[in-house]
Amino acid sequence: MSGHSKWSTIKHQKEAKDKKRGNIFTKLSRVITVAVIKGGSADSETNFSLRLAIDRARAANMPKENIQKAIDRAGSKGGEGGQGLTEVVYEGFGPHQIALVIEALTDNTNRTVAELKKLLERGGGSLASPGSTSYLFEKMGLLAVAKKGDIETMMLKLIDLGAEDVGEKEEEIIVYTKAENLGRMRDQVALEKNFEITRAEIVMRPKVVVKIPEVSKSKKIQNFLDSLEEHDDVQRVFANIG
Repeated sequence: MSGHSKWSTIKHQKEAKDKKRGNIFTKLSRVITVAVIKGGSADSETNFSLRLAIDRARAANMPKENIQKAIDRAGSKGGEGGQGLTEVVYEGFGPHQIALVIEALTDNTNRTVAELKKLLERGGGSLASPGSTSYLFEKMGLLAVAKKGDIETMMLKLIDLGAEDVGEKEEEIIVYTKAENLGRMRDQVALEKNFEITRAEIVMRPKVVVKIPEVSKSKKIQNFLDSLEEHDDVQRVFANIG
């Protein structure tokens, strides 16, 4: 079982703050719309990408009507709400040589790459070529399960279902599984064990983490990551920090 890291706490607090940003629902709406178009279905039971996009939206307390509008937008006028958007993954380095994988949705890749390059350089980092940092991460399925009752018993049950790794994070148990097994694991956790899933998503998990012990350096990195995630086109930023 993995331990609870100081950075996880900082990151969790940041995520809670992010939910209050005015553009978070806009970003999530785009993900939902694109998931419908790419998956060719507005049915989350058969379109797993849509299912995960809706999970992310719900985890951010996005209202049901906003979620439905994003789904409907995919079918309006040929799905113009999402057809012009391209999913792009950028790689780079941040201050103190932390490795980054940046996921974005953009209607202008030239603009996005230029703006991200500027943000990275301003924060003491740099944009890198494909493959420069992605090998330091592995694509994993992540489930966040609400704690209830005996935590150790819950963890053992989750491991029995085939979890690759299990750890604690404040009010949640974090479960990692192989990306291709996320759907099966999600259903088993919810239906067989009757556990409450608060989040389910595919993530890029660092294989080796960099420890940032100094508070001043942690704050600098936090501000740097904030500046990236506040960019309108950026969906998620993964960093190899422990």
